Amino acid sequence: MHYISTSLPDTVRHIYVHIPFCARICPYCAFYKELLDRSQTQRFCEALLSDLCQQVQDRHLLPSTIYFGGGTPTALTNAQLEFLLRGFRDDLDLSELIEWTMEANPGSVSASKAALLRRVGITRISLGIQSWDDDLLKLLGREHNAKQGDESFNILRDAGFSNLNVDLMFGLPGQSIHQWRSTLERTVSLTPEHISTYCLTYEEDTEFFLRHARGEFTQDSDADVEFFEMTMSILEAAGYEHYEISNYARPGFRSAHNRAYWSGSDYLGIGPSAVSTVSMTRWQNVSDFRAYANAVLSGKRAVRSVEELTAEMKRSERIALGLRTIDGAPAQLLERFPNETREFVKMGLLRRARGNFVLTPAGKALADSVAEAFV
Repeated sequence: MHYISTSLPDTVRHIYVHIPFCARICPYCAFYKELLDRSQTQRFCEALLSDLCQQVQDRHLLPSTIYFGGGTPTALTNAQLEFLLRGFRDDLDLSELIEWTMEANPGSVSASKAALLRRVGITRISLGIQSWDDDLLKLLGREHNAKQGDESFNILRDAGFSNLNVDLMFGLPGQSIHQWRSTLERTVSLTPEHISTYCLTYEEDTEFFLRHARGEFTQDSDADVEFFEMTMSILEAAGYEHYEISNYARPGFRSAHNRAYWSGSDYLGIGPSAVSTVSMTRWQNVSDFRAYANAVLSGKRAVRSVEELTAEMKRSERIALGLRTIDGAPAQLLERFPNETREFVKMGLLRRARGNFVLTPAGKALADSVAEAFV
């Protein structure tokens, strides 16, 4: 375990909470996750609240956003969710809270759970649909089918949620452009306030990575660009603002929590594997929920690693993340790269706007490559 200085005057306004439990392990997911173990979940919730209580004592928390991710936070029982969320309400000053998001999988959404989440203060749900094609859902190892996805969305609407995000994936093995168009059009027909679209990446320590290494799966960068361009075309035509490479929102519904990450704001991570960045220090908790709970409940820190950031590291991150957004990166940050900036403008990948450099539509398809030139 590592020591973290607690003499931090900074007000932290963004909190991430990691719930690692899943009813089924998806073969493409590289986030820290564990199969649901009902014998461990209550103790784990107690550890999260103990961690939060210690953090409240150590630093000034005045959250404007809270985000529960995973894993599958909604894999917890109604009683555990109520215990956990009411604990957060009791321990935190929520007078400036504008957004409280919870990730949910369709297989774990019920009318009673949706009503509970609404009642205790969740304002935004991010629903992991991924695809509306049952064969692709089976390939992804998802526990739901398309019909259940549709039912879960409607359950959340009926519970009164007016800020719903739908997560989708493209570039899947065997996925056709026709399937992707159908998925986008079906999603638009539900009129969610926000849509996130992610290109499949083959991450280490996943089953998909091993299958890719064996040649069972291949990645086609040209096809991925076609998927991406179709996404922009269909979602923008439907009234969604493409405000970050993977994210689209109706007016007024950009994700406040994610925008804080992209702008370089401080944030606190609670739970196993969760990362925190406060001032010039970044740390990550242990990626083991049992070790995390044991440490926290015995009054110890559950920190695995600590990194002191430099001004150069902050600058690089600000450029890379800023270029992914509709606002772009401040022009003064790119002054050290006059040749690269000029070349990207000449190639039609970057343009100047409001004192920033932003990606053009062509540049968005090559966002990672452009950002790498400035890091």
